[in-house]
Amino acid sequence: MLVTDNTYKSEAAERIPPRPVPGAAQDGPPALWNRNFRLFFVARAVAVLGEGMVPVAFAAGLIGAGHSGASVGYALGLWTAAFAVFVLFGGVLADRFTARRMMIVADLVRLPGALLLAFTFALGSPPLWAVYVLSAVSGIGAALFQPGVASTIPRIAPDVQRANAVLRVVEALMTMAGPALAGLLVALWNAGAAFAVNAVTFAVSAVCFLLLRIAPVPSDDVRRGSLFSEMALGWREFASRSWLWGVIAIWTVYGLTVAGPMVPLTASLVTEDHGSATYGVLMAAGGAGSAAGGLLALRLRPVRPLAAGAVALLGLPVNLLLLGTGAPVPLLYAGQFLGGAAFAFWLVMWSTSVQTHVPQDALNRMHAYDVAGSLLMMGVGRALSGPVADAAGTERVLLVGAAIALLVVAALLAVRPIRTLRRV
Repeated sequence: MLVTDNTYKSEAAERIPPRPVPGAAQDGPPALWNRNFRLFFVARAVAVLGEGMVPVAFAAGLIGAGHSGASVGYALGLWTAAFAVFVLFGGVLADRFTARRMMIVADLVRLPGALLLAFTFALGSPPLWAVYVLSAVSGIGAALFQPGVASTIPRIAPDVQRANAVLRVVEALMTMAGPALAGLLVALWNAGAAFAVNAVTFAVSAVCFLLLRIAPVPSDDVRRGSLFSEMALGWREFASRSWLWGVIAIWTVYGLTVAGPMVPLTASLVTEDHGSATYGVLMAAGGAGSAAGGLLALRLRPVRPLAAGAVALLGLPVNLLLLGTGAPVPLLYAGQFLGGAAFAFWLVMWSTSVQTHVPQDALNRMHAYDVAGSLLMMGVGRALSGPVADAAGTERVLLVGAAIALLVVAALLAVRPIRTLRRV
């Protein structure tokens, strides 16, 4: 590893004893709900609520104004593209200027755009080019925000796994509540009302992060090199951990072949066979399963978290198998619940492993590489799912996905550094 006078050594960072978390009890079991964690909890809850409202608000606003359904896809696609392009820079900037500052900046970048969309949709319909530009700006803001989430949790929570589990539960609940609230606001007023509430969530999140008091670590004061040299250093840190790049390499295959195609194919299959109401309930069952998986992660503390998470992922091929074989609707609900719980448990184990094994001075960049790779492969998988399903059949693609999901679990358990990684 290349080490200069301006670079804080990762090995040294890993040997530094953790600082006490401000507001946490120092005697007996550490208290999770200290002041900082409460603020972070509120910020994440309102942020996920707002994110869940955006697709419904765009669909109602653009289609209601006479635009095609493709315009909604373009608006959301530009958000995703901007996020994927800029998230690596977001990781470097979070390491350079601290994650807290970048998350405040990100909220303040997105707030005016949401207010402008609220105002223009309330009056009628903004021009499409303005909608597309504001959606892309929001994606850039999300890219600046997201890397800091991973590095902030271990600095404010004395129990990282419990913190991730609690956040996973509330994120699952807010993911279900967001579209429902947006639909209610559109029905009572218009799409502008949904965007107005979305703007309020950015304001609440920014205030919460302004109130956070996070103790500095040595890497906060390190003089850093250029933007691209910091990205290169982050890549070296990433490549030096075989368990880390091993999981992400396996996960890119999963995102391309299973996770990416699963969402659009499930939507089309269930809606065509059973109607949109059934699909809505199916998504709610998946959200409830995610909350259950988070609650399970609160109770279970496996010695080898990645191995335990990989075993839990066996719930995903079960869900795909039920979808691909045309199982009765009650079984589809059960499969979606099981899949949601399995994926949530894995995410808590994965997030906790990364946050406790990767040194603080590289964590933002590590998370950015993880998010960028996963998002890009899932996007490609979604784009290819339609043509492949047209050629081979939706059910067959889902069944092949079930087989690949089993192979992914086997691969995670076969790689020794992944299988044997111990909980910190």
